[in-house]
Amino acid sequence: MRAARWDGSRLRVADVPVPEPGPGEVLIEVRAVGVNQLERQVMAGAPLGPGVLLPRTIGLDPAGVVVACGPGVPDRVGARVAVKPNVPCGRCGACTAGREADCPAQTVVGIHRDGGAASYVAVPSRVAFDVGPLPFPRAAAAVHSVPIALHMIRRSGRGVPRKVLVTGATGALGCAAVQVAAALGAEVTAGALEGEPIGDLPGLGASEVVTYSREGAGEALEKALDGRSPALVLDATGSGELISAALRCVAWVGAVVVAAALPDSAVAIDTRAFYTRRVTLYGCAAADYADVRDGLDLVARGLVRPPVAAELPLEEVGAAFAMAGRRDHLGKVMLVTKEELTCP
Repeated sequence: MRAARWDGSRLRVADVPVPEPGPGEVLIEVRAVGVNQLERQVMAGAPLGPGVLLPRTIGLDPAGVVVACGPGVPDRVGARVAVKPNVPCGRCGACTAGREADCPAQTVVGIHRDGGAASYVAVPSRVAFDVGPLPFPRAAAAVHSVPIALHMIRRSGRGVPRKVLVTGATGALGCAAVQVAAALGAEVTAGALEGEPIGDLPGLGASEVVTYSREGAGEALEKALDGRSPALVLDATGSGELISAALRCVAWVGAVVVAAALPDSAVAIDTRAFYTRRVTLYGCAAADYADVRDGLDLVARGLVRPPVAAELPLEEVGAAFAMAGRRDHLGKVMLVTKEELTCP
């Protein structure tokens, strides 16, 4: 089969054997898979973590059809599924309590094990979620970002407040956060870098769009908000400057939830203002199984519609990653098989 492989210095498409599903696993014929920022960060030199072997087939969030089941898996052949990238261990206290996002031993498809930028991928059956009739590019675009966006809101423990600010709103996670928060009833302000494509954000649910410059982004964000204080800030940038500004701007007893990181990501906190205003800062890097089920349900019901910017064949994986690195489009870049129809 063909697979996009990263060897530590080069990304190329090569012939590799079709994987065999092991105990508890399913084999999926891949129809679509997203291009993700985590992969770009890894290729730029971000640490892979312990136990990672190269070369590795990339592809965090494949969607396709189950064609075989490993030992111990009930028959799922023919099921249309999408893969949750973060694979919890299933044994720790967090997992047994239903808090799979907090599993300290979780691994990532396409990083710690071969991923779905390939003709076939084998994954644990428990992270292959049924998607019904959803188009595969739409399912792949949703399965990672939409559940994390939902988990970010739930992480705050405050329900869905009336006013929500999303920073980094033009990226895949930011787009999902805007849509999910709006679908749950929030009035959403979308924050984006100057020059990014913001024209479609109102159509995704943003009631207002504010922009900030690359230099002095935090001050620009505070100026754009003009004293208005969101009760919840969902940050999809990982920018220490923007997160610091969010902590200054968030309302009394408000929360800031961060689900990204940049190399220069140090956050400055005025501790007196932080504790006297009862502000809370959360980190979020994955989703619970319940978030995946509920997030995919929002997509199935048409309440959330993750935009797909482009669909390229696997052999053009280099061009797909080059496009994903540009900030001139809204939505996710997808790799699709020739059998898969364009996402409506």
